[in-house]
Amino acid sequence: MSIRIAALIKQIPAFEELTLGPDGRLMREGMDLEMSAYCRRAVAQAVALAAEQPDATVTVFTLGPPAAEESLREAIAWGQGRGVEIDGILITDPAFAGSDTLATALALAAALGLGDPFDLVLVGRNSVDADTGQVGPELAELLDLPFVTGARHLALAEGVLDIRAEYDDGWAQLRVALPAVVSTAERLIDPCKVEPPGRAAVSADRIRRVAAAELGPGPWGSEASPTWVGETRHIGSTRLGRRDPRATVDEQIATAVAVLIERGALDPSHDNDLDRGDVLGVAPIEEPEIGVVVEPDRPQLTRELLGVARDLGASPVAILTEEVDVDELGAWGADSVIRLDGLELANEEDTAAGISTWALALDPWAILAPSTAWGREVAGRVAAALRAGLTGDAVELERDHEDLVAWKPAFGGQIVAAIRCTSRPQMATVRAGVLPRKTPRVHTPPVTVLPVGVRSRVEILARTRDDDLDVLAEADAVIGVGQGVAPAEYGALEPLRLALGAELGATRKVTDLGWMPRARQIGITGRTIAPRLFVSIGANGKFNHMIGVRTAGTILAINADPHALVFAAADVGIIGDYREVLPVLVDAIRAHLK
Repeated sequence: MSIRIAALIKQIPAFEELTLGPDGRLMREGMDLEMSAYCRRAVAQAVALAAEQPDATVTVFTLGPPAAEESLREAIAWGQGRGVEIDGILITDPAFAGSDTLATALALAAALGLGDPFDLVLVGRNSVDADTGQVGPELAELLDLPFVTGARHLALAEGVLDIRAEYDDGWAQLRVALPAVVSTAERLIDPCKVEPPGRAAVSADRIRRVAAAELGPGPWGSEASPTWVGETRHIGSTRLGRRDPRATVDEQIATAVAVLIERGALDPSHDNDLDRGDVLGVAPIEEPEIGVVVEPDRPQLTRELLGVARDLGASPVAILTEEVDVDELGAWGADSVIRLDGLELANEEDTAAGISTWALALDPWAILAPSTAWGREVAGRVAAALRAGLTGDAVELERDHEDLVAWKPAFGGQIVAAIRCTSRPQMATVRAGVLPRKTPRVHTPPVTVLPVGVRSRVEILARTRDDDLDVLAEADAVIGVGQGVAPAEYGALEPLRLALGAELGATRKVTDLGWMPRARQIGITGRTIAPRLFVSIGANGKFNHMIGVRTAGTILAINADPHALVFAAADVGIIGDYREVLPVLVDAIRAHLK
């Protein structure tokens, strides 16, 4: 059976060259552009599958300016180099300017429908410039297709995909029949990469340009975008960069501990207080309703969402798929509860359908969901079904009259932008561990049962958790472990971990090797954290990793290489073998903490 595979890609600016103009906006002119990291896996996987199937073809789509043709050429060259029939479609027109994720999904859905239907649509898990993870599930909803997120292992046989999906802190074994939309995990396959000469060799007739008029009357671009970007702020991160290669290890340790003491890095009173004041009383009847999507077995994140929802001056409605302690939800801020009845498992597609039904009937002011793999699909599907604006991965929420203002990081966390919605409801997914939790109150919310039909086309064979997503988000001290520390040596870190009350984090290479769970990965394609103290041990300190601790209070780096990049991203560094450094460092820290 021949199949048609589509791979969707996005061209983004290279992070290292990010600069902001005097107005706080990103300066794009003259910046190097490249295919987003996850998109490279989507292309490589599409080509690999096509190479295994008789008469299979691949079409690569991108929405962007004419310059995005370069990324299409790279993708096509990759496929041609492996003997696959491949072409590209560049969706480009000034009318597409200002497209948010929903407008992008609408344009891509229209472009995918121009010819014969595709059997499989592969899309990157998210684009690392915006980190929303929304286009895939929004597209699946618009195309009325099943969706699987974060495919780490994938096999196709007789029109059925068997997928091991990588979640935030666990795994799912899934099965889905084609047609389907699948997002690719970073470790699914080696990325497609082709040097400029190989891209230039691609014939121009392999790329078709599609203008807005070919996709229909629209609206497109900013006119179809229910979200818009307001103020942006550059997140400054000026580090001391103190290190002295000429000093002895003992002298360096003494200096490091002095710096930690001076900056309050060893003082727990500098921790973020997660419980700040009382949750306000039950909302007056005239306050608007705000839906809070409750992901199963995420109590801490649920508590954060309910607390901030009540803080916004709205009446929180907890929407859930299973029996829970409603008194606990009421204590955390829920004024009422909607239980979606009929779901054997909290599958994303049916949960989204139930929430959409509720929202269409009651017209809530806003809907909040967790920024997890589960929450992103649920929220993305709801946003597409309601044509609502959705801000992904928000780290702060405010209310400005009737507007929900969601602050979200972009470009690896180097800026945060205020996103507003023109739609109702206004929607946002919220990152774990960034919002304060309120002191519990006493309230038993009324429960309304909403029957939901079961339709999900993704068969869940198994789900497991190998860690807890909240651990790093809530940690006041984190030890970041690089590839320079072998797993057999992790025991040597234990005295320092206990002295600091720290949790362990890791670089991407460490989690790639399976030395730590993916939930412990810090960086652009992992977690962003803001502990009081971050201690880097045995990590080179490349940009993609250190951006994940950009807002940490103090950073201490320990590395035997005096030229390691990590020292420039740290407040203080110790040059030396960590095996020799740690015993002395731990004694000095314990002496101070007595």
